[in-house]
Amino acid sequence: MKHTGVISMGVKAPIIRQGDNLEDIVYSCVKATLDENGKTFNDGDIIGITESVVARAQGNYVTIDDVVESIKELVGDKKNIILYEPIMSRNRFSLILRAFARYANCIMVYHDGYLDEQGNPTREINPFTGINVSEYYNQICEEEHCEYNHMVKYLPSEQFLTDFVKVKAMCHPKSNELELTLQDFMTKPINGSGYNKDWGLLGSNKADDEVLKLFPRKDEAQQLVEAIQQRILAEYGKHVEVMVYGDGCFHSPKIDEFFGSSINEFADPVTSPAYTAGLDGTPNELKLKVFADGKYKHLNGKELEDAIKDEIKQSQKKELVGSMTSQGTTPRRYYDLLASLMDLTTGSGSKGTPIVYIQGYFDNYSKD
Repeated sequence: MKHTGVISMGVKAPIIRQGDNLEDIVYSCVKATLDENGKTFNDGDIIGITESVVARAQGNYVTIDDVVESIKELVGDKKNIILYEPIMSRNRFSLILRAFARYANCIMVYHDGYLDEQGNPTREINPFTGINVSEYYNQICEEEHCEYNHMVKYLPSEQFLTDFVKVKAMCHPKSNELELTLQDFMTKPINGSGYNKDWGLLGSNKADDEVLKLFPRKDEAQQLVEAIQQRILAEYGKHVEVMVYGDGCFHSPKIDEFFGSSINEFADPVTSPAYTAGLDGTPNELKLKVFADGKYKHLNGKELEDAIKDEIKQSQKKELVGSMTSQGTTPRRYYDLLASLMDLTTGSGSKGTPIVYIQGYFDNYSKD
């Protein structure tokens, strides 16, 4: 029996700069990693590239003043803005807030509860960072000579709010019921800036005190993953899958008894802005314990092993959606599952591994 299952390897790469040939860099770094470990490309292997370096290579940056110009185009002369449910994050939202504050006379931030959509406290000190982000946001508005009001659970009357432009400022807008969302801003270049026609400001984060890095542009990212796939096919005759990954969809453990907070690590608009066709769809898998504890509970050893392998081989010939034999398996898309694995493998600190190489992901118990 083959004893090795899924292998996920972080791949070190040089610091990526605007204009770098990311296809060459990814290919050469992955090849070097495989050579170091005595491995080679196999059909079904998967390459992941973090969205951060893709956006950086694209030069997808905007200044706060660029964002102010985008706000002016959409908002016009109105100077009072209410921001609904923004994430309380120095990295993810503080520069966006600064842009709105630089434009507006009055900013009202509203949250429907005491935790934002990521699980961060809306009014109290964040136990992870030790920062009261609401106070920090107030400081930003003061620096931009803009009035700041933070409302939790209770809003002024609708009549009072008639002078406010309403903007849904969540990471993941769930509807278009409000006038604008973060997805509407920076959808085109401003004076040669970056832009994102698909996601606007969603998925952006701080590059420096006056610059935001946007989420990668989807069409260019798609060209990248397909080019890498075709290059490996041409040079090695192996069909690998390639994706650009953002935040994985997972929660940290509860961090505070008072808030009961469980931080949601998913702050990008999607887990993957670009992926090759083989990563679409969902796993078609059996739950092995259903057979080990049920149908074949009377078997042991090789007899049990052979019976379950045969069940897996038969299952690959049919769709298991709706079948009780798949109960307990995760009905998530491949690229969502892989983004979590890649995000956890590469980390977000100083590991220097913006590329992830995965082998054996599509293997199963029946493969010797």
